[in-house]
Amino acid sequence: MSALLHPLAFIGALALGICGTIGKVAIFMARSFSHILRPPFYTKELGVALLNIGWLSLPVVGLTAIFTGGALALQIYSGGSRFSAEAVVPQIVAIGMVRELGPVLVGLMIAARVTSSIAAEIATMKVTEQIDALVTLSTNPMKYLVVPRLLAALITVPMLVGIGDIIGIAGGYTVAVQNLGFNPATYLKNTVNFLEPLDVISSLVKGAAFGVIAALMGCYYGMKSERGAQGVGQATKNSVEAAAILILAANFVLTGMFF
Repeated sequence: MSALLHPLAFIGALALGICGTIGKVAIFMARSFSHILRPPFYTKELGVALLNIGWLSLPVVGLTAIFTGGALALQIYSGGSRFSAEAVVPQIVAIGMVRELGPVLVGLMIAARVTSSIAAEIATMKVTEQIDALVTLSTNPMKYLVVPRLLAALITVPMLVGIGDIIGIAGGYTVAVQNLGFNPATYLKNTVNFLEPLDVISSLVKGAAFGVIAALMGCYYGMKSERGAQGVGQATKNSVEAAAILILAANFVLTGMFF
């Protein structure tokens, strides 16, 4: 009987562990947002976070978007040519980049670059007892470490998504005009006429949600890190995995809301 119950016990323990983690993350998020509007405000930390999360992420976001837009144009042209539908390249590139690929790819790049950096930085501060020193100096670690990064991600990631959308469409435009023989004016006209305000709004909303997820996972796993170098590495790995999975899950939910 015990052998038969062992798999069920494992599944139950796994389910309880997942539910417990969800609850802890929800409480951590609520505590983080509760500190946003309450003083003191650390504007210098916010400025540094805006620079690191926003400005310094532009190169990787731009390169990812332009290559994706170009490849998307080639793939759509190749598939559309089988049905004599090559003319839909501008419309599909625009809708694909703005509604789906732009936000998701930017979110995953932010998870890879920013979430890992935040988790490693905060985890290292915990290991070296710098967080304990902040508490000793009557500085709330949530307000000093978490809130600036959360606000910076909430502000900058939608901007990065918007820039990524534009660069991705520009990459598709360049490939279509230079390699596929599209008329530049017609391509741009079809792109502008096909996009709707709801497409842009959904893209920016996704960017804001993905930014919060990326920063929140980095801060959560950094603050919960175990002692030692192994704990820092584990926190960094867990933060990126959790951020990537939650971004893809949130993308599915938000896509259904804006469908």
